Amino acid sequence: MPTLTKPSFRQLLLLAFVLTAVLLSATSLRALSTLQRVATQARTLSDAAVRQTEAVERLNERTQLFERSLRQYLVLDDASFLMRARQSNQDAADAVRWLRTHAGSEPALIAALQDWAQIGGMVEAGLARDAIHDQRRQAVLFEHIARLRSLNEQIAQESRHELDRRNSALLDALDHERQTIAIMVAVAVGIAALIALALAGWLARPLAKIESAIHRLGEGRLDTPIAIRRGPADLRRLGVQLDWLRQRLAELDAEKTRFVSHVSHELKTPLASLREGVALLEDEVPGVLNTGQREVVDILASNVAALQRQIEDLLRYHSMQFSARALVRTPLDLTALIGSVIEAQRLHWLAQSLTVALDGEAPVYRGDADRLGAVIGNLLSNAIRFSPKGGRIRFVLAYRDATTMIDCIDQGPGVAEADAERIFQPFVQGERQPGGARRGSGLGLSIVNEYLAAHGGDIALLPSAQGAHFRIELPDETTETT
Repeated sequence: MPTLTKPSFRQLLLLAFVLTAVLLSATSLRALSTLQRVATQARTLSDAAVRQTEAVERLNERTQLFERSLRQYLVLDDASFLMRARQSNQDAADAVRWLRTHAGSEPALIAALQDWAQIGGMVEAGLARDAIHDQRRQAVLFEHIARLRSLNEQIAQESRHELDRRNSALLDALDHERQTIAIMVAVAVGIAALIALALAGWLARPLAKIESAIHRLGEGRLDTPIAIRRGPADLRRLGVQLDWLRQRLAELDAEKTRFVSHVSHELKTPLASLREGVALLEDEVPGVLNTGQREVVDILASNVAALQRQIEDLLRYHSMQFSARALVRTPLDLTALIGSVIEAQRLHWLAQSLTVALDGEAPVYRGDADRLGAVIGNLLSNAIRFSPKGGRIRFVLAYRDATTMIDCIDQGPGVAEADAERIFQPFVQGERQPGGARRGSGLGLSIVNEYLAAHGGDIALLPSAQGAHFRIELPDETTETT
């Protein structure tokens, strides 16, 4: 049975968009259809109300005209008035028939219209010439006319009631549709939210794994395989690519370690022979040295020692890159830590007749004592190396805006402007070297920068009128950027 291919993130996003669009479109179409239907019903009701009102007014008008024409005929005995009366009665009957057809289903209105039609028929029958001049029949006829006037008022009132009932029914239907649309909108929004939550939940776990894997790669922890088994296809492919990158980085690190180990072995073996040979010469084992030979041996000894220190710095920098971020944080009294580093290098700065001072204070900081000690030690060692005899070196502690600041200020030649931007890069040595001093390996400040970066901190070279002014900034753990 073939395995089903899981959709990619783009496909899922498109599917979620389509589903949401369909839901919202269906709700919008339903709302539009409802509005159109209600608008049509409102127009129909309005037209019916106008025509019904006109029919009721015409019925009342024709009834009045009928009564007036009949009375004029009885007074003037003019046949044209009788004809007008009959025509008015016929028009009124037509209005009643129209109302009976279109006025709706209100029982009281239907009953009143039926009564009017019945009495109107009696009135029509009583308009015969031989019956209209009879006094008794005239009285009955006018009683019917009075009854018609009363029915006209009843028909007008019941017609208004019928129109109010239709209007209320329309408003009820509109309210029902409004509630239906509100429910549809709520359901659509709920389904869209569920789709978004389901998509976010499905993506959260693989994204968290990818973030954790990238964090491990950044810390140099390359021994844990990266496997994204759930989630969209493109995220699983990204997991495969990250695992390939992990393996490649592991291979490069292994090659780098082998290379450094090989180079250090190849260098240390002849270097040890050189050091032993120079030591034999210094001890005059081959024979007594004259003054010139002694100078040559001193030069050889100095350079062999310098070469050994540079090789050791290189190896130390190599190992530092693997351990810089493996911090062991403990509460530190930075005043005591800096004081211990100053005391450890006392012989060095006393030999140069230097004064080293520590000012200010800062709260307890959680950091790695060994690495922060190495940072202060490197800065102090550089300051001692570059300071003139009798000079002064100052460390200043301060705390501001949840950040601990450590300033190191000396009175040496300072850093040349051309070196300021690259002084923290590996193997970079400044132009202003102290006269007669051994040139360093250029790794001290780069190690300082790496250790501080591991703490989430930073070091900067500040402008200074004399000497070098370095500032360390160590944010509290809660303010570090994750």
